[in-house]
Amino acid sequence: MRQIIIHVDMDAFYASVEMRDDPSLRGKPLIIGSLPNERGVVATCSYEARKYGVHSGMNIKDAYRLCPGGIYRHPNFDKYKAVSSQLHAIWNAYASASETIALDEAYLDVTEKAVDWDGAREIARIIKQRTMDELQLTCSVGLAYSKTAAKTASEEKKPNGYFEILTPQDFVSLILDRDVKVLYTVGGSTAEKLYAAGISTVRDVHQRQEDVIRLLGKQGRWITQIAQGIDDRRVEPYRPEEAKSIGRELTFQKNVDNPELLKDVLFLLALNVENRARRVMLRGRGVTLKLTYADMKGITRSRSPVRADSAVAIWREAVRLLEQVEMRPVRLVGVSLYNLTNEEERQLRLEDFDDEEQREQEAERKRLFALLEAHYHLDFEGHLSQLYHMETLHKTAEYMRKHFL
Repeated sequence: MRQIIIHVDMDAFYASVEMRDDPSLRGKPLIIGSLPNERGVVATCSYEARKYGVHSGMNIKDAYRLCPGGIYRHPNFDKYKAVSSQLHAIWNAYASASETIALDEAYLDVTEKAVDWDGAREIARIIKQRTMDELQLTCSVGLAYSKTAAKTASEEKKPNGYFEILTPQDFVSLILDRDVKVLYTVGGSTAEKLYAAGISTVRDVHQRQEDVIRLLGKQGRWITQIAQGIDDRRVEPYRPEEAKSIGRELTFQKNVDNPELLKDVLFLLALNVENRARRVMLRGRGVTLKLTYADMKGITRSRSPVRADSAVAIWREAVRLLEQVEMRPVRLVGVSLYNLTNEEERQLRLEDFDDEEQREQEAERKRLFALLEAHYHLDFEGHLSQLYHMETLHKTAEYMRKHFL
């Protein structure tokens, strides 16, 4: 039986939540992300701001040049996550499988619960209605036979839209004369390669399939299939244990060239990574350090195998890696765990029973907290739960940068 898939995508999610909670923002160009005097990008923006050319991912200073009269606000991720949980609870009630793509977006397999297209249309209608009635937010819904077609359908009538694509033939007819970027996996760099070869529309892909495959290899073969409406991918629920890595990073508002300050910030990042890994009962056997320098050149350095199941262990490995790289002004720092294993399924090792090592790491953890408190005059350990929130983490790192002596 052919799949029946719904793709749900909220409309300008962060901005819509802010406008819902503050009606004075409605009808105004609202930009969520960094402030104009800060480094960073636009996370999202209202449709009024998009009329000025502002869009997600845009450098915040470019956004300000386009829309100097806009209202600029930092994102409130804790609030968005709470709303997201409510959204997905509504959506998941109507699906046998749900694949979360983002806080505000998901694929739903409704094949069993809908039975047929009429049943699926009713589910789509209920999802839109409940989302509005219970959360006062609009979403766009696409109904289709495949994931690619469902996502294309949800984008067709934004905002607050509904569209359906029931067959591969319908999909091809809809996109045939559109730019190749409409095809799944065709981003900017892939599109440029296709343009350079004289392939700019989906029709061109149809007519020059061998050229596309020759140019892009395995990806090219996939693109030619998508262009014909062929996509048999299943809706796959997210499983934390299948994650390839768990990490945390942050961007400084001004470049940092002091390695000691970077080490202090790395400890806060390591605490965050430890917390995220333990919440999903994972541990890592490898640590990666990520740096982006002032000139935008980025590097990563990794160590494996290592035992990295605590913030202290993660921090120590990250510091070792930091001490091995060129020290010049840094704008972004990050740390992550990889080679993840599930704590419930892993085999116990002799080192897991090393009480002396655990005591030593606990003592080192307290020592690091004490050093941070003495240096910055902040109660890091007492407010640790708050440091797990991205906004607080950023503000704390900025305070540390400004007050580092």
